[in-house]
Amino acid sequence: MPPALAIFLALLAALVLLNIWATRRVLRSDEFGNRKALMVMGIWILPFLGAFMARYQFAPPADSPSTAASLPGHGGEQPPAPEVLRIPGLAPFDLLDHLIAPADLPALDWQALDLWAQQAGSPEATTHAIDQGRRAWLLHLRDAIGPHMHLHESQDVYILSALEAPVAQAMAGYVTKTRQRVARVLDGVARFNPGEKSVLLVLESQELYYHYVGQFYPDGGEFAFSGGMFIHNGCPHFVVVQADLSSIEPVIAHELTHSALAWLRLPTWLDEGLAVNTEHRIAGAGRPAQSPQAMHQRHQAFWNAERMQEFWSGDSFHRTDEGNALSYDLARIAVAQLARDWPAFSRFATSASRRDAGAEAATSALGIDLGGYVGALVQATEDWSPRPHTWSTQPAQQAAHLHF
Repeated sequence: MPPALAIFLALLAALVLLNIWATRRVLRSDEFGNRKALMVMGIWILPFLGAFMARYQFAPPADSPSTAASLPGHGGEQPPAPEVLRIPGLAPFDLLDHLIAPADLPALDWQALDLWAQQAGSPEATTHAIDQGRRAWLLHLRDAIGPHMHLHESQDVYILSALEAPVAQAMAGYVTKTRQRVARVLDGVARFNPGEKSVLLVLESQELYYHYVGQFYPDGGEFAFSGGMFIHNGCPHFVVVQADLSSIEPVIAHELTHSALAWLRLPTWLDEGLAVNTEHRIAGAGRPAQSPQAMHQRHQAFWNAERMQEFWSGDSFHRTDEGNALSYDLARIAVAQLARDWPAFSRFATSASRRDAGAEAATSALGIDLGGYVGALVQATEDWSPRPHTWSTQPAQQAAHLHF
């Protein structure tokens, strides 16, 4: 073999091995799915440079004993569901006396837990007591669903699922990174309370998912399908259907945004607009089903002064016709436009009230007429100002937010 060819083949083999190593490093990291895909492409398109970037930008998943211990897997013992909570400085809390429907999908009397935890000597102790109550509830829920379910714990999240331990660990890492990114993207608006973990239920089937979330729907009526839900009631948590992690990432980003905004009690349109835009910033927007021009025409054909009152009150987000998707899209567009001046928008978002859909806050913080501004986005000729006195019911905090 000619020496030049031998050198070329040796370099080629070294390059392939280097790229394989770099690709494995990226795939084993707990980075976001879209960024992983782009990085793997870069490794093979840009020899050596892509591998160099992978070496210094992507850390492999931690395998420290503390991490492994914090995420009980299928090979380790799962803790039993406690019958009584015992916290130093507090009287025992009898869980069995405060479980609701323990034979099906048990819920906890969250008000009773909160009253008990408030007797702790400090805010930190109260947070810890509530956290232990949530953990105990998840263990009882685990037992009710079946022996294949496991509770995985990390510093920032509880995950109740049937996932293999490495997958649950990757999901926990994604939740941690997403919490950090939500806080950065929504600086001054998003808030994760110190010491409070996110709670994620990953249910293995659509049937189980709707059986669980059905308890949070009002009695009667028709409701749109969803791919995920953030539930305010009692213990704030979000629920998704088990799927490939890359498919769940947008749902997690969306629902974590709702979780971080829950303290504000925002109007529905503002809450959903922020959640959709933040989801797109973090997990990618995907390819739209229709062009912006086609969507604009749909908005113009659908919205009128009467239907806009449904938008402002939040009712249109629960429609089962095209008004559902158009509500989310209009909220996305409105928030994207309003948030261009972030300091002013932050003042608006932190003062907006459900009572008037944020109209007063828009005037004081942004210097705009909210109805006129949103109407101009679709070239409306009618008065689209919020008129709370015409709403069939006054907006209240939603028990749940959906992801479609």
